[in-house]
Amino acid sequence: MQVEQVPSPNFNDRKHAVDMLVLHYTGMESGEAALARMCDPAAEVSAHYMVWEEGRITQLVAEDRRAWHAGVSVWQGDTDLNSRSIGIEIVNGGHDVPLSDGTLPPYPDAQIAAVIALCKGILSRHDIPASRVVAHSDIAPARKTDPGEHFPWAQLAAEGIGLWPSSAPLSLDESSLMPGDSGPAVSDLQNMLCTIGYGLEATGTYDETTRLVISAFQRRYVPAQITGAADPETLERIANVYGLFAGAA
Repeated sequence: MQVEQVPSPNFNDRKHAVDMLVLHYTGMESGEAALARMCDPAAEVSAHYMVWEEGRITQLVAEDRRAWHAGVSVWQGDTDLNSRSIGIEIVNGGHDVPLSDGTLPPYPDAQIAAVIALCKGILSRHDIPASRVVAHSDIAPARKTDPGEHFPWAQLAAEGIGLWPSSAPLSLDESSLMPGDSGPAVSDLQNMLCTIGYGLEATGTYDETTRLVISAFQRRYVPAQITGAADPETLERIANVYGLFAGAA
């Protein structure tokens, strides 16, 4: 795997060992525009790697340095995720630059193959648990939607990158939880989401923070229905993912 070097000035020293991998999309008109921004000192943003549509890989920041990609974020109780993570920007307009028909631009096969190869290399060099391979939207659900509901997380998990629930048929019941609900069932839901890693408290009230976290969860695990409501399918997926993450903790 060939990696071209385009050093960015936007980095500093880490305060923690690397134990996370964060995937993003660039959300800009082109890879060239994204690369220029991540190399602009005034932008104060960067990532360790950028993966182009055709599969080309550019490294901007050395893995032992703290790139500036995660922003204000939290996962499994940890903050300053820039100090703990390696960030990969994937060239894709996403929600910021959709296609002319309003749909999200696809991730080309060559690009995903390169992302998988890059991730495998990173995981071979660092002790990163599968439960800490995350989307930007996972760690900052109130601010971010990348890498988007069209990103093939199941394909990455099949290659040993991150976790994905069983594809067994769901045995759905009729229960659901909605914004505004409160009580022990909401607390249980919030506790499961906290165990997975999302940054929220078990208040027992289905508040706006809970709605945003549910939307982030759906974006990754139930991408056909990003509603922020915990419908029966979402509840079962949360329980399945909770089991995976609890076992990987």
